[in-house]
Amino acid sequence: MCRSIRTLFNFAPPASEDEVRAAALQFVRKLSGYNKPSQANEAAFVRGVDQVHAAAMRLLADLETTAPPRDRTAEAAKARTRAAIRYGRAST
Repeated sequence: MCRSIRTLFNFAPPASEDEVRAAALQFVRKLSGYNKPSQANEAAFVRGVDQVHAAAMRLLADLETTAPPRDRTAEAAKARTRAAIRYGRAST
């Protein structure tokens, strides 16, 4: 799916409104096929982002887990390592 959409649940500190909105924007871009919609479609595009953002915020608020929150710095380091391996830049 969208590689730029990241997991936002169960992190310390929790995901910000801006992070959730950015994920909603990427999701709507993927669904619509538009990076920037035409004027004719802009209202529907913005409404879609707003609705996905609201649904995502409700989802994150309602989810429960017994697992300890993940550390953002540690998860980012793991992601960089995976990317280096995927794109052949791993140091051996």
